[in-house]
Amino acid sequence: MVHGEFGEVGVLHPGAMGAGVAAQAVAAGASVRWLPQGRGAATRQRAERLGLKPAASVGELAATCDLVLSVCPPAAALSVAEQVAAAGFRGVYVDANAVSPERMADIGEVFEGTGTTLVDGGITGPPPREAGSTRLYLSGEETAVARVSALFDGTLLTPFPLPGPVGRASALKLSFAAYNKISYALAAHACALADGHGVLDDLLDLAAQALPGTPLAGTGRLASAGPRAWRWEPEMREIARASREVGAPAAFAEAAAETFARWEHHKDDETVTGARLVADLREGRAGPDARPAGE
Repeated sequence: MVHGEFGEVGVLHPGAMGAGVAAQAVAAGASVRWLPQGRGAATRQRAERLGLKPAASVGELAATCDLVLSVCPPAAALSVAEQVAAAGFRGVYVDANAVSPERMADIGEVFEGTGTTLVDGGITGPPPREAGSTRLYLSGEETAVARVSALFDGTLLTPFPLPGPVGRASALKLSFAAYNKISYALAAHACALADGHGVLDDLLDLAAQALPGTPLAGTGRLASAGPRAWRWEPEMREIARASREVGAPAAFAEAAAETFARWEHHKDDETVTGARLVADLREGRAGPDARPAGE
């Protein structure tokens, strides 16, 4: 029997993180479906490699699955929920996207009166590849949360149920990201400032001694933000929205979103350098002709 007593599990969509989540559901013994329609070649290859079963439509996925996990860019979270609800889904729906509690309330309205149980999910860490690196926080209806948690018990995606309603997991996820990811934007800004005044090497030497292990300790560390900036930019918008909900300043997140927007053309490019990212900021625009710092 599959942990959590789920039969078919649907994952929308198996990008880098979604594929990692799907892999852990497979490891738990679940039969996992996905929706190939409109997805790119890289996504198809990941799904095939994991042995995911294709669904011909959202309707087929909704009819055959009793658990659907949504793992997509934040801007698409509401649209994906609407598609699943319109298809007549009646199981447990986990929205595991980096959205604000207010956005989760919007998603809750989509499923209101449909017979679907909404669980709020927040993923922290990289795509799960080793024990202890990635957590799945869950909040909402207690029985549904317990079932989803049981599915992933013992996998590389460690479940952490939170007592309380939908919205709590999202709030925790965004609060952590507000510190963790904005720190990359702040480090990039400091490097751009230092580079403009000719003291970048001195700044990196100082940071390596005073702040080891941080994005400021070397442009090699900073570089990891480039391929992910296209996903981080909308996440910053959600953080800004969540900040305004509680009266906290939203300017930090908005500024980080502006920074990450300048790096969006580096999507999934693992070869981009920290110098390249610093140059993008100094040029005041993103583009292939921006000159890397020090070149």
